[in-house]
Amino acid sequence: MKTSEQESIGGVNMARRSFLRYAGLGVASAGLLATAACHKDHKVIVSGGIDIGAKGDLAILNYAYALEQLEAAFYIQVITTPYSGMTSDEKALFTSIRDHEVLHREFFKAALGGNAIPALTVDFSTIDFTKKSAVLGAAKAFEDTGVKAYDGAGYLIQDAGYLTIAGKIVSVEARHAALISNMLVAGSFAADDQVDSNGLNKSATIAEVLPIANTYLKTKVSATNYSYTA
Repeated sequence: MKTSEQESIGGVNMARRSFLRYAGLGVASAGLLATAACHKDHKVIVSGGIDIGAKGDLAILNYAYALEQLEAAFYIQVITTPYSGMTSDEKALFTSIRDHEVLHREFFKAALGGNAIPALTVDFSTIDFTKKSAVLGAAKAFEDTGVKAYDGAGYLIQDAGYLTIAGKIVSVEARHAALISNMLVAGSFAADDQVDSNGLNKSATIAEVLPIANTYLKTKVSATNYSYTA
């Protein structure tokens, strides 16, 4: 039975406390997250959607939470309706990615507490989940955008504890992105569409990322205080 602290999806079963340990956070960091979650009504409900709210760490965490909701929903669908010819190895890889994304989503939900934006309704009607090329193309778009989103918003995070968490999560997201890219084109795991001439991953602003995410969301997400309104 699902509780507010624990969710099981396709074998994923990680309580909030366990994930904090998994992320390398101690009691002090857990307390820091709980304290932040006591500040109510940070997000803003708008007609037909949600705004991540005033500038600050809570807004950035909700931004990450929105993206993780989208990615988790996508990979859950990939496993629920596997494309034609999906091999057992491919299914195992997608299952691992799905499990990571669910853990990330549930971590942000628990950490934000009452400040968390609501569950978002996705719209994957433009993705043909029966075709491998369509699924891999969408996966690459989600993963590449996710990594650039974390890299682009990292400097906005003020608290060192939050920044540590973001760094650990984006490291996993980058592994996903490299894998998906290599599944599409062998040897493209660090292609120049994502890595610049200095060997650094490219980044994107909140105002650049949310319009892409909203393409796959019925619940539109805005960030008015970061120059984007859906």
